[in-house]
Amino acid sequence: MEKNYDEIVEQLLEQPCWVIDLLPLRVPQDSAGQFFNVEQYYLQEPRHGRLCRRFAEVLLKLNCYHDLMVNHDDEWVKNPSPEALVSWLTASLQNGHMCVLINDGDALITASGGDIHVSLYNPSGQFLQLVAQLAAAEGLFLWKS
Repeated sequence: MEKNYDEIVEQLLEQPCWVIDLLPLRVPQDSAGQFFNVEQYYLQEPRHGRLCRRFAEVLLKLNCYHDLMVNHDDEWVKNPSPEALVSWLTASLQNGHMCVLINDGDALITASGGDIHVSLYNPSGQFLQLVAQLAAAEGLFLWKS
């Protein structure tokens, strides 16, 4: 029987969420800084492309350890080529949405257009540790949402 990956995604979206981000912590709503101006700065090229590449590097390296099921054009693709994965993620972070299931649904990574982070749902302790190391290698941070 074929798995219903869309249902798995819906269930995982209800699980604890972590964020892979440029910043080490969530910015408080009452922050005196200028988060929205900085966010807009990173959403412009060439900075946005470089940021996308950092997130893609995390996913590519993660794919060395785990199967990835990627939703692209409403189809689920298992372990897409590195070039396709980078292209799809970049397009999603510009103007779209992408879901990546880890090991057929143990965890979920989502990326959405207009965001300067990606979200990670339902990571186990060991998986979370691996993602934290991969994110740090790319100058990114992992924090609980």
